[in-house]
Amino acid sequence: MADLLYAGVDVGGTKVAAGLVDASGRILSQIRVPMISHSSPEAGLKAVLNALDQITAGSSGLVGIGICSPGPLDPFAGIILNPPNLPCWRNFPLAESVQKVYPVKVKVDNDANAAALAEARWGAARGYKNVFYATIGTGIGTGIVFDGKMFHGRTGAGAEGGHVSIDYKGPVCGCGKPGCIEVLASGNAIARRAREGIAAGAKSTMVAIAGGNVDAIRGETVGKAFLAGDPFAKQLIIETIEMLALWLANMIDLLDPEVIVIGGGAAMLYQPFYDQLHERTSQLAVNPRANQVPLRSSHYGAHSGIAGGAALCA
Repeated sequence: MADLLYAGVDVGGTKVAAGLVDASGRILSQIRVPMISHSSPEAGLKAVLNALDQITAGSSGLVGIGICSPGPLDPFAGIILNPPNLPCWRNFPLAESVQKVYPVKVKVDNDANAAALAEARWGAARGYKNVFYATIGTGIGTGIVFDGKMFHGRTGAGAEGGHVSIDYKGPVCGCGKPGCIEVLASGNAIARRAREGIAAGAKSTMVAIAGGNVDAIRGETVGKAFLAGDPFAKQLIIETIEMLALWLANMIDLLDPEVIVIGGGAAMLYQPFYDQLHERTSQLAVNPRANQVPLRSSHYGAHSGIAGGAALCA
């Protein structure tokens, strides 16, 4: 087992990150190359193969390639359907195309699903069979592991927890529904609320941090202001913790997971409030044992796409 190697590939709109991962989940090496997402399907494929060629050069023991891609996609057939961030691929058979060059097992899935599996197999949820994973960044993605296996639903489009609404009168999400947790608690959402609050008269050091340009305020700006003791930034984060607690309480009542793992860039913003988030989630959940569900930070962090891709084949 120790000699088995898996290639994990994380495809985004502007980059392809790839890494070699061993059977214990260690990322041995990794590289990044530009993704050609606004050209032909072949150009997009070439970027993926370029990353694979570089990461596998001189190595032996490769037994599988796992690719994380934005959706919508069909994980059963390995087909990329119509992701907005990858206009080069429409109904593109990515797994089959890669397998023609690399005759090993090739799997394709979305990044949150794969990251959930990596955390369950090797990371923060190791030892648990039922896992709810949330990545909080510019958006919110989720993955579900039931009995040690990823949950996809009937068509492969399941586990879209980021588009569960907690407020039918809330702002309209990019998906078209009002009040999704993504439009309320993602990095983009907290930045939007910061800009709206300052435009309405709130005083904050965020303006200075953003170089005097309110429109330049991002999620990380809120984080920097909070660390500097900004009261308005703290207020925004506490409000967001309340929204996340309600959402996570819903997930516990629906799924009854053994553990919740949180990853993504914006998750660092909320980490100092994990105890408060856990307590409030337990209070809101109907499940009387909700307080027994630990809340953990992702083990793989920014490398979850590489680890997740590898986990698809391990």
